[in-house]
Amino acid sequence: MSKRSLGFAARSAVFVGVATAGLVAVPAQAEPLWPGGPDIPGVPALVPGAPAPITAPCGESARACLRLSTNEGWLMDGGKVVFGPTPISHGMPGYETPPGVFKVAFKKPFHWSTMHNAPMEYAIFFNGDIAFHIGPIEKQSHGCIRMTPDGAREFFNYLNPGDVVEVVT
Repeated sequence: MSKRSLGFAARSAVFVGVATAGLVAVPAQAEPLWPGGPDIPGVPALVPGAPAPITAPCGESARACLRLSTNEGWLMDGGKVVFGPTPISHGMPGYETPPGVFKVAFKKPFHWSTMHNAPMEYAIFFNGDIAFHIGPIEKQSHGCIRMTPDGAREFFNYLNPGDVVEVVT
């Protein structure tokens, strides 16, 4: 065998020996404890607990809940939130949206307001001429609840005549 071949064989043997020793010498690791991750004192869990449930400031009978002070709306079922919060806007000074408990009177996928000469898509009337509908939430209205397209669509698909709407300040 030549010197060159002998050197290559020796280096190969050393490499194989080191690699094998490394594989054998690696200690087996225990399975982590989930869902909290490894149980290491003083180290917080890797996976946080379940998020807190979303709550709304309305009673159990409400199917729709509106909070005017924070411009938020929710859909409810038996006191539990099923959608929301979703952003809203409401009546400007002189045209305030009144707080109270109301019932959905009727709804129309597209309504034209003759009072304000404006479209009211996904309109749900719940207090005389006051309704939920799509509209710019950056501006206050003449009493209606303006909503984003997604919010208005969810409210329209969920609410029916006779459902309770609660408006709080």
